[in-house]
Amino acid sequence: MLNFKNKYQVAMNRNRFFLMSIVLVGIVFSGCNPLKKMKDKASDVKYTVNPPVLELVGNEVAVSINGSYPAGYFNKNVVLTLTPTLQSGGNELALDAYKVQGENVKENNRVINSKNGGSFNYSSKVAYKSDFQLSELVLRATGVNKGKQPGLDFNPVKLADGIITTCLLVEKNGKATYAPDRYVRITPDKYEADIKYLIQQSDVRATETKKPEILAFTDQVKAAAANDRINFTGTQLSAYASPDGPLDLNEKLSSNREKTGLDFFTRTFRAAQVEDVMKSDLLRTVVTPEDWDGFRTLMEKSTIRDKELILRVLSMYSDPEVREREIKNLSAAFEEIKDQILPQLRRSRLAVNVEIVGLSDSEINAQFDRDPTRLKLEEILYAGTLTQDANRKLSIYQAAARQYPNDYRTNNNLGVALLNLGRTGEAKTALEAARRAEDNAIVKNNLAVVALREGNLSAAADLLNAAGATDDVKFNQGTIAIIQGRYSEAITHFGNQVEVNAALAKLLAKQNDAALSTLNSVKSDAALVFYLKAIVGARTQNTQLLMDNLRTACQKSNDLKANARKDVEFGRYFQDNTFRSIVQ
Repeated sequence: MLNFKNKYQVAMNRNRFFLMSIVLVGIVFSGCNPLKKMKDKASDVKYTVNPPVLELVGNEVAVSINGSYPAGYFNKNVVLTLTPTLQSGGNELALDAYKVQGENVKENNRVINSKNGGSFNYSSKVAYKSDFQLSELVLRATGVNKGKQPGLDFNPVKLADGIITTCLLVEKNGKATYAPDRYVRITPDKYEADIKYLIQQSDVRATETKKPEILAFTDQVKAAAANDRINFTGTQLSAYASPDGPLDLNEKLSSNREKTGLDFFTRTFRAAQVEDVMKSDLLRTVVTPEDWDGFRTLMEKSTIRDKELILRVLSMYSDPEVREREIKNLSAAFEEIKDQILPQLRRSRLAVNVEIVGLSDSEINAQFDRDPTRLKLEEILYAGTLTQDANRKLSIYQAAARQYPNDYRTNNNLGVALLNLGRTGEAKTALEAARRAEDNAIVKNNLAVVALREGNLSAAADLLNAAGATDDVKFNQGTIAIIQGRYSEAITHFGNQVEVNAALAKLLAKQNDAALSTLNSVKSDAALVFYLKAIVGARTQNTQLLMDNLRTACQKSNDLKANARKDVEFGRYFQDNTFRSIVQ
């Protein structure tokens, strides 16, 4: 019995010694493992991330990390592989790895001094994936003690939240431009005829009364009087004498020519039963004793010798007598003037002013509904401006393109109407037809809108660069700049335009007050306007601005409501009861 107890005691003592040896070895081993030591003190390492909340710019998310290791932390034989990683639920997206090393390691990595510590700077970009809109950026580290032990994974360190995707709110449809019509409902016109007189005479010769020009003039006035769409607006009789001879003689001649001319035209129109044209409330008379203006006009059109010298005389002297004397001194030229110029200035001229009244808006609409082929080009183009109904616009411009395919405006406007209905492929066909008719800035802008919608930003930019600098062109250039992440350039393109995209560009450039000012001026009650105001509220911690506008935006758009639930712009409010009630 004693022997058994002694043997048992000896065995127990041996087991205790063995266990203690294992523990001691573990303690010693642990104390000598630099990776374990570095892992345990990983909280001593300091990291800063820029931006502190990750943001999508263009189609990439950029990350910049600065790490600082304290003195005495980094083992001189260790290599750490650092891998920034986006985590969202069970999904992970690793960025480019980065290595730092102790001074004894013979590799070409950033060296961290074991005694003094050190730092590193890391920058990388990763293509955006929508699964990671609501995510965290963590830093994973794996250490290797060169030539001694297997690697050791450190605990992941959270660095930042992500990802702000406000740039994706850009409106990508672009702005297309309708080509203008040239329809004018009221068109002024004038009918004119001259009675010519012999030198120093004021009686109307029979040969003048039977001239074809006078007969045609009378017929023109008669036709106007019979046309319900032509109104008489005024009649003027102008009587002239040529600028030769004494002034008092010319004054008498021009006055007498006024009387005989007025008498002739009055009798003529009475016979034609259009005497109302000569009523006193429409009629005025003008007498010009010496028609130097007419003389200058005819001289400029003539081929008379010394023409330039004569015109110089007119510009040098204003006194009529001096002018006449200097011109008569040019004897050879004056003979031509007597034959070619002066007889045309001895006249009475009657001018009948009218206005031609085109179709009214209601008449154009009615005619389009009855038979659009009866509308002229400018009328049918104008018809397209008389409706805001997108489908009626389409019908009008389809008819216009069928009837007038050689005018670029018809197919251009058809293309815009199709773009406004979201029918981009058909719009492209119409706009290419417009370009074949006339390759101009308007068509280029609209084809750029097609390219923008197709995602071909390079082609869109090239077309816009060749399309001038209209507001629509600048808007489209600003939109492309937002998509590509060039926010300052976008702001420059938009200028003073009061547009949602212009406000968004300012918001993306962190110009919160300027963005809000633009949004307050936007003449639109679209959900996106209120959503962007809510973002301004979140950024400026203006809770009322945030909640009031987010509520309106979510009431107007279920898509924006769903986006708000994972929009990191509102991250600090995710647990707020009011916020949760709005987005649920």
